[in-house]
Amino acid sequence: MQTGAGDAKATTKVYPGRAAVISWIFFDWAAQPYFTLITTFVFAPYFARFVAPDAASGQALWGFATAAAGLVIALLSPVLGAIADASGRRKPWIAGFGALLVIGASAMWIGKPGNPDIIPALLLAYAIASVGVEFATVFNNAMMPTLVPPDRIGRLSGTGWATGYVGGILSLVLVLGFLAANAETGRTLFGFTPLFGLDPAMHEGDRITGPLTGLWFIIFVTPMFLFTPDYPTKRPMRAALGEGLRELRQSLSSLPKQKSLARFLLANMIYTDGLVSLFAFGGIYAAGTLGWDTIRIGTFGIILAVAGTFGGWIGGKLDDAFGPKRVITASLLILLFAIVVILTVNKDSVLFIQVVPPVPGGPLFAGAAERAYIVLGCLIGATGAPLQAASRSLLIRLAPKDRIAQYFGLFALTGKVTSFIGPLLIGAITAATASQKAGMAVLVAFFVAGLALLAKVRE
Repeated sequence: MQTGAGDAKATTKVYPGRAAVISWIFFDWAAQPYFTLITTFVFAPYFARFVAPDAASGQALWGFATAAAGLVIALLSPVLGAIADASGRRKPWIAGFGALLVIGASAMWIGKPGNPDIIPALLLAYAIASVGVEFATVFNNAMMPTLVPPDRIGRLSGTGWATGYVGGILSLVLVLGFLAANAETGRTLFGFTPLFGLDPAMHEGDRITGPLTGLWFIIFVTPMFLFTPDYPTKRPMRAALGEGLRELRQSLSSLPKQKSLARFLLANMIYTDGLVSLFAFGGIYAAGTLGWDTIRIGTFGIILAVAGTFGGWIGGKLDDAFGPKRVITASLLILLFAIVVILTVNKDSVLFIQVVPPVPGGPLFAGAAERAYIVLGCLIGATGAPLQAASRSLLIRLAPKDRIAQYFGLFALTGKVTSFIGPLLIGAITAATASQKAGMAVLVAFFVAGLALLAKVRE
């Protein structure tokens, strides 16, 4: 269309069709079982209770492995993001790091109960899978600005998170209902004997979550590769390496001048560390504090994921309506309230008030403390999803459009550069005090500091 004063042309950006957008959304569906099954509700608590010598040392070891993976991600993510911006394409990176996720997760089958000799190899497999899923997510996030107009980024991000939570729910239902059985009764949550002859005594239903996560990712990430368009190739990889590193240096040197962006990245660094640590240790904490087994923790995970599904979907709409900063602030306030109350929950008390403890072998979640933990978990699930979705939405609003993967790399850097500190502190304090509660208390400081920095960010 001609402009009034000359021959310059204004162009309207064309976005891909519905199939491309839906296929991209399914990446979250494909990746979520790793976080749901492995890091939170099934494998991590199983590791702490049955592979490690005891729950406290299991929490500490898991924290050290999470910290090591987080350090690798923190160091490499901005560099790889800058190279991806310079080279153009995103899918090859997603495929390569997705392969690490599949290999690492599948190898976690080796984690047999009561075998401490396998712990180093098992934690190495966990670290490899963690690196793979996080880097694949960086490059998947960087595709967002090409899929929908700017005023729909919040809805796209929230819908992706909500869809991921649905995938997590279904994967949990599959594991609890058909694969993981109580070692004493030999029955799953639905009263079945485990499929494929999985042995409850060897906790094969818990261990199968690794290979299942890998297979799930392969199946459900495939539509994204088939139907979602990639960025065009800009330059060969060798040239992209030099160009990407030069652009990264320029971005880092100019970051102090972009005060709102710098403050947001710093705030994200702190509150994401708290959130990731909360999710990573929530199941382990429940296993040790309330004595929950896989069935109870997994059922709790389903309830929490349902809350997260609605939270992510509603949060996306609130993001577009009120802006991502307000969604992030409200989410952090609720998370802070939830973690403070969780620290007062024991088998026989809530908020320092004595309650009747659960009866051994009694109905599911019959104890008052258990029900309180479920309510608090729902608050965490319902606010954790919009917090993460609105954070990537806010980054897209603040970052230069021609360096979006690079800034998502910095986003991952700020989400991971201190991500080893949270698990490390939890692990170290838990090991020093032999108290899971003391280790988890450190998370309060992360959410308070994140809130204080976010208050100074201008959209």
